Formats: sequence, structure tokens, C-alpha cells
Amino acid sequence: MKLIRIAIAALALTGAAAPARAEDAPAGKPRTRNVVLVMSDGLRWQEVFGGADRALLNKKDGGVADVDGLKARYDRDTVEARREALFPFITGVVAKRGRLYGNVGEESRVTNGKNFSYPGYSETFTGFADPRIDSNDKKPNPNVTVFEWLNSKPDFRGKVAAFGSWDVFPFILNRERSGIKVVAAWEPPAGEALSPQEKLLGELSGNIHRLWPECSYDVFTFHAALENLKREKPRVTFIGLGETDEFTHGGRYDHYLDSAHKFDQYVSQLWDVIQSTPEYKDQTTLILTADHGRGDAPVEWKSHGAKIPGADRIWVGILGPDTPARGDSPLGRADQNQIAATLAALLGEDYNAYQPKAGPVIPSALGR
Repeated sequence: MKLIRIAIAALALTGAAAPARAEDAPAGKPRTRNVVLVMSDGLRWQEVFGGADRALLNKKDGGVADVDGLKARYDRDTVEARREALFPFITGVVAKRGRLYGNVGEESRVTNGKNFSYPGYSETFTGFADPRIDSNDKKPNPNVTVFEWLNSKPDFRGKVAAFGSWDVFPFILNRERSGIKVVAAWEPPAGEALSPQEKLLGELSGNIHRLWPECSYDVFTFHAALENLKREKPRVTFIGLGETDEFTHGGRYDHYLDSAHKFDQYVSQLWDVIQSTPEYKDQTTLILTADHGRGDAPVEWKSHGAKIPGADRIWVGILGPDTPARGDSPLGRADQNQIAATLAALLGEDYNAYQPKAGPVIPSALGR
């Protein structure tokens, strides 16, 4: 494991580029030319806005192995300090220099009524709930996603890529029909002229012990996406991470918090790369969210679904050149079915004209 940690560390960039700060969004064409959508499966709004849940920092309800160690990492005297300890980038950069939706009184919600993964990802990608999608079975999505739609346009053809920890993503994104690049679960990085880092990732992921056959470790998914971003420079990228869902289902709040914290670190590193790459700097928007919510402590935090109260609540973060800092202004609604149209609008495209069933653009995400 020591060798693996050293190898993974060698993949990381240490860029220290300062995040771009968007002022008032322009009235005309968006400045955004590229979008990266990053999702952390089942990451609760409760932690995003409240930090570590003190009711779960124990062995009985949280399954915590080292309570003192976990508290040292994430427990603080105030809610704001707990948020900053767990999510320093989301709290310190996204929420202050962009928009962070979903707090109490400004709830963001899933609209599909199922509150689990395939329906949630499909709603995020297509902009509407489809009652036919009622399981996590590996069935090709009959609906065209915003990624497939963009990839059909000359300006984006061959410049859309997706990387996910879960092995159902090739079906949700309908890899066979859509033609977009989808690398999922334990699949090695694919493509011509792979970098040494990408080849190493494939080697490591193919030989490491697997806790979950259907879900790879996020470190492989993230770095495969990051290396592809640096080498191929796609205009639209999706990154779907899965550990936060796997560890909550397993009743391990300590592992869940550590994976949530790593998610924040990954996003911070991604933004540093974006802001230090000429093709992306000050012309790329980052969208962060989750596919569904979860229940509350002490028991239902482990679960989600139609019968779990609150599992329809999610959060959405947006950071980029067209999204003004919130300041004191109200955020308004930002539901799951609005993400697809918003992603397209940031690129200057009208997804609602193509797909009228999709939810509307989030107005305040574009300063409207």
C-alpha cells in the first residue's frame, strides 16, 4: 500500500493558481467556453452546510473506529468552523466567489421521486424525470443527455468526456449510442498517446484489492479524468465519484467524512489545474452536486430512496466567470432538473429549445 500511495502522490499537481472571481455576469454571450460537472454520490447537504454531524461522531450511530482522531480532523466549536474543516474549498471559494445552493430555506431538490442513483443521474443529465427509469439496472438510457446533445454539435464533437467510479455510467450516458468517451469503474484510461500517469493508473487499478466490484476508488476516477483533461482538453467533462455513497451504506461515518473531504481536495486541485491551463483559465465553469440526498441521524443517514424523509434534498455549487458571487442576494431555486439547461446555457447553448421537458436555467447562476 505504501508503494501505491507514493505512486498516486506522484500523479498530483501542486499548482497554486488563485481562483478566478466572477463579478457581474455579462449581458451578452457567456465567457464560459468549458464546463466540468463533478458529482459525489449521495453526499448530504447536511455536511455541505453544517460540517461534520456531531450526532454521528461515535461508534454506536456512526460506526466510527477512532472517535478522537475523527473529531480532531473535523469537529470544531461552530458550524462554520466545522464546514471549513471538512470542505475548505467549497466553503471558502465556491460559496464565497460563486453560488452554493441548497441550504435551509433555499432547498434544492430531486424531482424524480425515486431518490436513488440512476434516476438522479439521468435527471441531472437530461433535465427531466423519466418514470421508466425506476431501478439501477444496467439498461441503456432511452433519453438523450445534454452531453450527447452537445457532442452532436460541431463545436463540441469529440470534446465531451465522462469518468465515473460506478459501472452503470456507460448505460446512463448510453455510451454505445452517444459516442462520447465514457470511462467507468475499473476500466483503465483509454485513448491514443496515453501519458505515463494514465498508464500507471490503469496498472494500479487493475491490481489493487477491490472493496466494491461495481465501484472503483475515487482516486483512480479523479486522476484519470484530470490527466485526460490536461492531455485532450475536452470542452465538457463529467466526473462522478462514488465513495461517499458506498461508505454511508456501510454505516461508516468516519470513512464517509474522509471521502467527502477528499472530494473537496480533488475539486480544489481540479480548479488549480483549470486556472493554470491557458485553454481553461477564466473561461471554465465548475458545477458540483450530488445525485440524491440521504436521511438524518441517527439511522436514516445510511439510506435514501422514496421512503426516506429528506432524501430528495440535494445541493448545487457553481463557480466560474459567468456566475457572480452571491453577496447578500437571494439564490432562488436550483433543482436537479435545472442542471442540464444551466450547463448548456453557460456554453451559450439553448438546451430547453431542444428538450422542452427539461427544467429551466438557474437564473442566478448566470447573473440574471
